[in-house]
Amino acid sequence: MDSRKVHSSAQIPAVPFRSKLLAWYDAHARDLPWREDRDPYRVWVSEIMLQQTRVAAVIEHYRKFLQRFPTVRKLAAARESSVLAAWSGLGYYRRARMLHAAAKMIVNQRGGKFPNSAAGLRDLPGVGRYTAAAVASIAFGEPVPVVDGNVARVLDRLCDARVSNEKAWQAAEDLLDRERPGDFNQAIMELGAIVCTPRAPACLTCPVLDLCATRGERGLSAKPTRQKKREIHYALDCREGSVFLVQRGNDLGLMPGMWELPEVEAGLPQSREKQLSRFPRNDHTNKHRHDGAEPFFTLRHSITVTDYTVRVWQMPAPSAVAGSWFAPEKASSLALTGLARKILQRVSNIRQNGSII
Repeated sequence: MDSRKVHSSAQIPAVPFRSKLLAWYDAHARDLPWREDRDPYRVWVSEIMLQQTRVAAVIEHYRKFLQRFPTVRKLAAARESSVLAAWSGLGYYRRARMLHAAAKMIVNQRGGKFPNSAAGLRDLPGVGRYTAAAVASIAFGEPVPVVDGNVARVLDRLCDARVSNEKAWQAAEDLLDRERPGDFNQAIMELGAIVCTPRAPACLTCPVLDLCATRGERGLSAKPTRQKKREIHYALDCREGSVFLVQRGNDLGLMPGMWELPEVEAGLPQSREKQLSRFPRNDHTNKHRHDGAEPFFTLRHSITVTDYTVRVWQMPAPSAVAGSWFAPEKASSLALTGLARKILQRVSNIRQNGSII
């Protein structure tokens, strides 16, 4: 068969595809903490964390989260604020809230036992078609396919055509190894993640190169979304070893209930100078805010398609802003936004050098 003429998933020889892919996976699978066993709780937590987040960014968060909530019962019994605090840095906090809600459902309605099928798992909050199939196949060996962005890209290139969503699921079903569904699903996702990448795929190392219609000649990847640029400013109000933080409203669509530094307006140097005149000074701890004309530090932060330039000013929080004072050790255990955690980590590094209260 001339693989260069493959234009339909039905023409991909399933048996050699499975054999080659699984042999490659057995030899080259990454050593990831959620692959240590097939505990449905551990698999489920990893799959929720991996939604819209790179593997490298998840590994350490996953380990710490499992240390804090080693079982579904521990997670269900925790306060939401504790779950959000443990999730801080991963973003997309709705995932953490749904994870917590699902844990409560599993404990309160199912006696702590996970549904063992994709259909049953989809009844849980925050579990969609992909996540249900991934957990069911990996943890319970149910022969159901998965399609995520990596799998869709592999199928596109194998067929040298854009494969619609439903056709992708059907193609994944046709190719699935029903004896090792969990390994097969992880293998095809792994292939897309580390070999059949969006740009510059490593085709010469691909185990199914001879079955691919594209062989890297067509990228088939969508044009990257242009990042929006935005500048935001925050007040860093530190007094007697504590920092002033505000809590986002529970009615907000983005990160409700999370803690952050108070945001201030840009371009108000005179107003800022007046505020700074009320701020305690001494030559040692406040040498970086001598005139209020320059921010204490600036950093970059990205959320989805927005690239933020973040300027942090040492100044009192606006008087009309309601918030609370927290010692550093208490602040670190709060449900902080990822940006707030990044700012406070920078502050901690500076504090160690004796340049801030």
